[in-house]
Amino acid sequence: MPRPAFANWLSETNNVTQIFLAAGQIPGLINMAGGLPDPSTWPIAELSTMAARAIADHPQDALAYVPIEGLPELRDAIAARFSAPNLNLCRDNVLITTGGIQALDLIGKVLLEEGGLIAAQTPAYLGALDAWRPRRPSYRPMHLHANDFDPEAALQSAQFAYAVPNFSNPTGQLVGVEDRIALVAAAYATETWLIEDDPYGTLYYDAAPLPRMLTMSGRNEPIYTGPVIYLGTLSKELAPGFRVGWVIAAPEMIRALVAAKQGSDMCTSGLCQRIAQDAFASGLTDRILPNILTLYRDRRDALCQAMTTHLSDFFDWQVPSGGMFVWATARDPGLNTDHLLAQAMKHGVCITPSSVFDPEGRNRSSIRINFTLNGPEKLNEGVIRLAAALTTLTNAA
Repeated sequence: MPRPAFANWLSETNNVTQIFLAAGQIPGLINMAGGLPDPSTWPIAELSTMAARAIADHPQDALAYVPIEGLPELRDAIAARFSAPNLNLCRDNVLITTGGIQALDLIGKVLLEEGGLIAAQTPAYLGALDAWRPRRPSYRPMHLHANDFDPEAALQSAQFAYAVPNFSNPTGQLVGVEDRIALVAAAYATETWLIEDDPYGTLYYDAAPLPRMLTMSGRNEPIYTGPVIYLGTLSKELAPGFRVGWVIAAPEMIRALVAAKQGSDMCTSGLCQRIAQDAFASGLTDRILPNILTLYRDRRDALCQAMTTHLSDFFDWQVPSGGMFVWATARDPGLNTDHLLAQAMKHGVCITPSSVFDPEGRNRSSIRINFTLNGPEKLNEGVIRLAAALTTLTNAA
């Protein structure tokens, strides 16, 4: 007798995330696919001290189950960190999650009905598409930089809207202030939840940070009850292995997400939360940020210079002003970047094809290249290998 079949959504997923996370285990391969921080930025000595102190001084928090919502002190710290004159936040506005990806999964659980409609900035973050795939949603693309983009029309009747305004994954684009204001106004006008996913909000290289949509949505209420659901994470500003993220939202949304989290992992690691709180309180995240920005700015410039030298006959791109990625679009619309990934792996370099950022998988003419993990020499060599793969692929066509 055959076993029952797997759920239908599994036939619609992809293995690209598995490929680039496993790429580090392939000898000699240059991984420019994932959004991976450089391990040299991790303050190992200080984190080791904080971990030992957390266990010694707070063994119950560090080693036992902790509240589903997260440690109260950490929630207070995050509320204080993101409050503004017109935005009054308290711990009731904050949920601690096991990384940013869990926040996306929980949002799908509490807001998405089977086949529901999502208004999503396009191209869209692969992790979000993966998190919501089991509910088999439909998508209304939001081309935020288009002159004819109508925020209210885009959000109307959607179960929620999703945007990564700071250096979008995958395109690296920065959503301007006027567009942010318009999205927030549309969220209020249509009474639609607006997700502001902000993993790259500290990685500004060329200008001062723009105001968050969360801040823009504040109306000086005693406690924030607005439509923006803000997602943050320590993965890019401290270290990804902590798997500490947070949601800031209206208390009713936090309560719904807590109910979903209860059936997910029960609680985020108390040890990691204690370290996160210590990192904020001691100013560690602020102290290491300037070095991170200098390192990544130089690597962005090195990648774009190498692309200019070796890829300008094949691709067009813009230099991002922050974040972790360069988005390059093929000059030849017939170039299939799914095929390019396979050929690039044979040449010892890994990139991400655009198809995985399109809910319908139709966009196959662009690539995402990460510049934060590798140094300038390795980035240059990776681009040379990618150019060789392109030559092989085009000559075979």
